[in-house]
Amino acid sequence: MAEKHLLVVFTVDDQQFAVNLSCVQRIVRAVEVTHVPQAPSVILGVINVEGEVIPVVNSRRRLGLPERDIGLDDLFIIVRENDRAFALVADEVRPVMELQGPQVIASERVLPGEGYIEGVAKVDEGMIMVLSVDRTLPYDEHRSVQAAIEAKPHPGLSDK
Repeated sequence: MAEKHLLVVFTVDDQQFAVNLSCVQRIVRAVEVTHVPQAPSVILGVINVEGEVIPVVNSRRRLGLPERDIGLDDLFIIVRENDRAFALVADEVRPVMELQGPQVIASERVLPGEGYIEGVAKVDEGMIMVLSVDRTLPYDEHRSVQAAIEAKPHPGLSDK
């Protein structure tokens, strides 16, 4: 029996990307992002989700796409893996897609050296780049964000 992949598909700048459903905690409308001085350049800032301070990754910068400000219609995909959570900015989120094993090709076979890409999904509408949640915000960048947050208090983000 072929392995099944459940993917949350989203668009950024009219390009399709996906993350594994098992990593998605929730999808919320974009809210105001609090800037964090000295955070890595790929971090837009942080948001407060039910008392948890979550970094927001600039999806466009991370994926090498043209940048623009967050709009009212944008969405945040809150992902969690290995006790780390962060938000990805998406223009649109599509329904969950179920693909069979052969429809998803490992990135090493197609895009060697592309750190954030876990695989490429072949679908009727074209190709979808499947992101590796763990590599989209690597541990060192996540630690840098945490250090920047702890370096200076941010009004409205602490529980104190």
